[in-house]
Amino acid sequence: MSAVRVAILQEPDATDLPLPSYQTVGSAGVDLYAAVKEPLTLQPGERARVPTGIRIALPAGYEAQVRPRSGLAWRHGVGMVNAPGTIDSDYRGEVQVILINWGQEPFTIRRGDRIAQLVVAPVARIEWEPVAELPPSARGEGGFGHTG
Repeated sequence: MSAVRVAILQEPDATDLPLPSYQTVGSAGVDLYAAVKEPLTLQPGERARVPTGIRIALPAGYEAQVRPRSGLAWRHGVGMVNAPGTIDSDYRGEVQVILINWGQEPFTIRRGDRIAQLVVAPVARIEWEPVAELPPSARGEGGFGHTG
């Protein structure tokens, strides 16, 4: 499997943090680290933008999806409001993660904590083709639980 080369720039105040990395050989995403200056505590129901200290330049035809970490969700009820968050290939700002505490206890984020995953994937561009009628399918208009 060939790797997609992605340019990455660490913010000047985040060079002490590791670059996003795969935790296992089979991992689909790299872990993103919290670049908070001071511990940040999220009360139940509270959300915050958490900086990661990195900027990336994806190649054209790719996107990066920021996804929640299952361990944080399971153990603490912490997830993302906009999961997955999409980073477009032309975005050059700092990658930030919108975390929310859906748990029942306060949750503290510390510098260097793994807070989310980043998955890079190809994107298909579409061209709309207006038609008078859509072709039939076995499913038809069934949705929202129609299969049980």
